[in-house]
Amino acid sequence: MRRRGEQGFSLLEMMVAISILAMSLGALYQAVGGATKSIRVDEKYLYAVELGRSLLALNSVVERESEQSGETQGGFTWRVVSTAHPLEELQALKPGDLQDIVVEVAWNDASKRRSVVLNSVVAGEVER
Repeated sequence: MRRRGEQGFSLLEMMVAISILAMSLGALYQAVGGATKSIRVDEKYLYAVELGRSLLALNSVVERESEQSGETQGGFTWRVVSTAHPLEELQALKPGDLQDIVVEVAWNDASKRRSVVLNSVVAGEVER
């Protein structure tokens, strides 16, 4: 014969416990999903920065006042624009010897257009 204190959990207690478990698992699922999306976005930003750095390295000497563009197989578009760097205090250089360079890498991420812009100063090609 069982005593009154040894009957186990009531149906109401079990329903409350299952509800708490369901809410906890839902919150955990959302947190993991958000972290996964964040990692995916970070990966694309990292790729865009590395692509931009590679384009800067490839364009260490550029044509004066030029523009180039292209697209990768992964859907990233890039653009390299060079303009004459102002030479107010550098008397040893001629206009166009230094070029401001802007490298922009852009991509579509779900419904957003994202981009990374890198700026530098590089040598302009010597005119012959």
